[in-house]
Parts: sequence; structure tokens; C-alpha cells
Amino acid sequence: MKPKELTLRSLILGALITTVFTAANVYLGLKVGLTFASSIPAAVISMAILSAFKDSSILENNIVQTVASAAGTLSAIIFVLPGLVIVGYWTGFPFWQSFLICLSGGVLGVVFTIPLRRALVTNSDLPYPEGVAAAEVLKVGSGTRGETKDDTGEAREGLRAVILGSVASAGLAIITATRIAAAELNGFFRVGENASTGYNFAWSLALLGAGHLVGLSVGMAMLVGQIISWVIAVPWLTSMQPAGVGETLAAHTTVIWRTQVRFIGAGTIAVAAVYTLIRLAKPVMGGLVSTLVASRAVATADDTDRDIPPMWIYVLTAVCLVIAAYLAYTFAKSTVLAPSALNLTLIAVPFVLIIGFIIAGVCGYMAGLIGASNSPISGVGILSIVICASVIMLAVTPTADNRQALVAFALFVTAIVFACATISNDNLQDLKTGQLVGASPMRQQIALIVGVAAGASVIPFVLNLLAKAYGFAGAPNIDVVAANPLPAPQATLISALAQGVIGGSLEWKMLGIGAAVGVGLVILDAALGAMKKLRIPPLAVGIGIYLPMSATFAVIVGAVISHWYDGRSKSMPNPDRAQRLGTLVASGLIVGESIWGVINAGLIVGFSKDAPIALVPEDFALAPWLGVIGFVGAIVWLYGWMLRRSAAVR
Repeated sequence: MKPKELTLRSLILGALITTVFTAANVYLGLKVGLTFASSIPAAVISMAILSAFKDSSILENNIVQTVASAAGTLSAIIFVLPGLVIVGYWTGFPFWQSFLICLSGGVLGVVFTIPLRRALVTNSDLPYPEGVAAAEVLKVGSGTRGETKDDTGEAREGLRAVILGSVASAGLAIITATRIAAAELNGFFRVGENASTGYNFAWSLALLGAGHLVGLSVGMAMLVGQIISWVIAVPWLTSMQPAGVGETLAAHTTVIWRTQVRFIGAGTIAVAAVYTLIRLAKPVMGGLVSTLVASRAVATADDTDRDIPPMWIYVLTAVCLVIAAYLAYTFAKSTVLAPSALNLTLIAVPFVLIIGFIIAGVCGYMAGLIGASNSPISGVGILSIVICASVIMLAVTPTADNRQALVAFALFVTAIVFACATISNDNLQDLKTGQLVGASPMRQQIALIVGVAAGASVIPFVLNLLAKAYGFAGAPNIDVVAANPLPAPQATLISALAQGVIGGSLEWKMLGIGAAVGVGLVILDAALGAMKKLRIPPLAVGIGIYLPMSATFAVIVGAVISHWYDGRSKSMPNPDRAQRLGTLVASGLIVGESIWGVINAGLIVGFSKDAPIALVPEDFALAPWLGVIGFVGAIVWLYGWMLRRSAAVR
């Protein structure tokens, strides 16, 4: 009897997990500019739950992780969509517009990659690191004596790892929300006569988990970025521009960093992103050529090699383009661009179709080559907004009256393309997992569309909640309750680029310095690679310059601890098991604190207080020490538990 695969319970369970992980990823992405892959923790959770059903199978578990993978992909829309609030065009996120942007772009991301599957998955030697890892987790969890048994105990142990990480990070975040323990330690000081700099160490277990997942190379690159930012650039620029009369040291230093140093990071990010895309151009083009050949192949009756029928691909594509046209036309019609609404729509739809398909192929191939988490998706967003803004200016000449509307329209259209890019960046990874466990591609493609719909329905609610509670850096933030807005780094950068292309208001000098830094880093990284030394990814250095220290400190710590832990795990009886535990605990750390961040946002809005569960005054003397103790204590406890479990012979 054929094992169950695409079942109602798998879709419901996947949608529920997607809801949780999407909320967590939206918060994390707006806070630090990173999202985490949800396939592996979703697979572990589904295996633990579905093991209660005698007729469940590895194929059904695969459907759950396929649906849930939308959380790690579609949530990346927050790299663009908050830009509409940042530029002051939206005050919130209208549900139907936001939902349809995510849905139409996400579904296009699925259907655009279907023709690529045989060439880039079935008949390809691309490594697909995350897809292979997810398949291994599914195989381990299925048990050695039957589909529904967990004889190794690793599925239950893995679920426990996710829960422990979640409880630890949420617990520390709740304690800091009461103000008993401080969430960070910061200060500013002079360097010499006029120069100044500062520090901001945030005790975030979610960011520590992100650092564990990204690894030592990215962590060290972010450290280099912070050194460039706070040890070199900030002191240099503050020495050249002393504080004004009555301006505090902290305010002056922060303004210099925000208005000048960050653009050095933006220039570095732009050069690094373009370099990464150029470096991958040859294999990407080779993959697309292979795709054209493979697309002429005759479809097979084999269920493990059957895609959604071509007719449905055409229908879904047409429906999504109609939605995109409707969205673009109604958006333009509601602005000062109304007289040009039809012309702008006629530009937007081909842009979504052509650029969306090209990006789908590029992102799909890059994900197979270096993994979805490492794929330079932010670089794709940067190039998309520059192209979109430039094309729009050919149709409508920017003026003082329409400039803001043109920036908003460019962000609006780019958001649809970016949703397409995020899903295509993950879709082939899921199909690789399915190939390795004997799944049906067609059923997985249906499951991913369900995941897109589930994620698209959650994202507007979470974004609205976070916008009302915290707001975004650079946005008007009217009636926002909390004092510290979320950095939203990619959305801020992409918005600035759109405004710069259309309005000519960019800090070109600092961008040029950043570009020069990026070129130097590209050369350094290439030299380190040739010498077989630890790489320093230029894109991660740029992010380290661009992000506040509070958003990168714990990431760097997590990367260093991860390197130490991986070294220790090699001496364990089962090194693979030890590394899986590390991955799952790290995923739990991200989920726990991020979910609490969303819940706390609800409390902030509900009580109209920036610290609704505070138990002590803000200047509680022991808070800084208790924050450090809680952060270090949680790390020692969790990694100690992982090492003890890994050392046990089973």
C-alpha cells in the first residue's frame, strides 16, 4: 500500500507551523536583517506529532516541512514591503494589498521554478546543502524499523532541543521585559579631543542562535564590519564634525553613524551583492541553458517525476499577473500618478513577468549551489529596485509633486518580484529533499502553494502589530508606543536606493567610500580563499557596517561558540547527531525570543505602554549584572546539555 503523502492533516499541521515560524521570522528579519530556515525544525516537530498516527509516513512529514518552508522564505518580503511605511506612504499594512502582493509573487515563484526542476534538481550535481540536510533529518526520524517508529529516539530528542531553546530564549526575553534584568549594555565615550564612539551589547539569545547557524566565517565578517564602523569610521567622522552647542555626545555620535556611516555599509553591500551575482553568472547561465534543453523532454508517468500539469502552470501564471496588474493599477490610481496609471501598469506587469522569471532561475540555481540561507537574496532586491525605479522614470518624469509616489510605486512593484524571488530561492531546495525521500514533485508544489497562502495571510497582521508597537527606523512612526524602533535594515536600504535613483538624494560620497571598501574586501576574500584560509564574505562585512552593534554582537558571539561546539562535536560518538542538536537548539532560540517579541508587541499596543510588564524602575541597579548572568547562564546550560546528550552512547 502506498504511504500517505498529501493529506489534510499534513497541510493543516504545516500551516500551523508556518504561522508560528512566519511570525518569528518577520520579527527577526526586521530586527537584524536575517531570517532562519524553518524546514529542519518543522520536520522535527511534524515527526514528533505525526508519530502518534500509525499510518503517517516520511512522505507526509516531507509535505509538512514543505508547507512550513514558506516561513523561512516568504517572510523575507519584509526586506522590501516596510519600505512603503518608511518612505511615509503607508501608515500601516492594508491586509488585502499586502496579502495579494505576497500571494501573487509567491505563487509565481513556485510556478516559475517548475520548468527548472529536471535540469536543476533531477539531472544536476548541485549540492543543495539545506535540502540534503532536511532529507537526512527526515530519514533519521522515520526510524529504522518502520515509517512511524522513532527507534533512535532522535525525533523526540530533536523536538526537546527545539523546546529547550525556545523556553530559554523566551524566558530571558520575558525577564528583560520586566526590567529585572537589562536587555543590553550601552555607552558612548570620547576618543581624543573631538572624536567619539560607543558600544551597545544586546543580550539576545535569538541573535546568538542566528550566529550559531551562520557560522564562524559570517560572524567574523560581521566583526570586521563593526570594527570598520565603530573603531574607524565613527571616530574619524566625529573628529571632523564636532558636536553642536547643546548636543549630547550620544546624540551626536548616533547621528553621524545613522546618516553617514550606514551609507558606507550600503555601498559595501551593493558592491558585494553585485560581485556575488557576477561570480555565479557562469554556473547560473549554464543551468538555465540546461533548463531550456530539459524543458523539451517528454513528461513521465512516474509519480516521483511528475510536476503540476502545464495547463495549470499557464492558468496560475495568468491569474497572478492579473492580480499584479490590478494591484499596480489601483495603487497608481490612488495617487498623484493617476493620469499615468495605465502606462505604469503596462510597465509593471511585463517587469514582474520577465524580471520575475529571470530572478526565479537565478535564485533557484544559487540556492542549489550555496544554499537558500547563504544566497544573496538582498543583492537581488537591490538590483531589482534600481532596475524598477530606472524603468519607471522612463515612463514618468520625476517632479516635486510625484517623486514620493514614484518611489512608493517602485517599492510596491518590487515587492511582488521580491516575493517571487524568495519562494524560488527555496522551492528547488524542497524539491531536492523530496527527490531524496521519494516524494511526488507535484504534491510538493501544491503544498508549497498552500504554504505561500498561509504565510501571506499571517504577514500583514504581524507587520501591523510590530509597526504599531515598535515602528521602523527612518519611518515617521506616528503614535508608536515603544521608544526604540526596529532597524529593518534591508527595507531601509532599499527605500533609500529607490529615493536616491528617483530623487537624487543619496549620500553619494559615503556610498563611494563604501564601494571602495567593498572592492577591497572582495580582493581580500578572494586571496583568503586562494590560501585556503577562513573566508570573510564581503556581503556580511557590509551588513556588519550597516547594522547597529546591538543587532550583531550576539550573532558574533554565537558564531564563535558554534565554531567551538563543532570542534567538540567531532570527538563525540555521533558527530552528525551533535551537530543536528546544535542546529535545532539554535532554531529554538530564534523561535522562542521572536515569538515573545510578537506577543510583547501585542501587550505594548494593548496597554499603550512601552514596558507593559515592567516590575521595577528603568534604572534598577542590579539589572545590567542580572542581564549578563542570565545570558551567560543560558548559554552554559544549553550547550552543556547538548554536549552531555551527544556524549551519551546509544
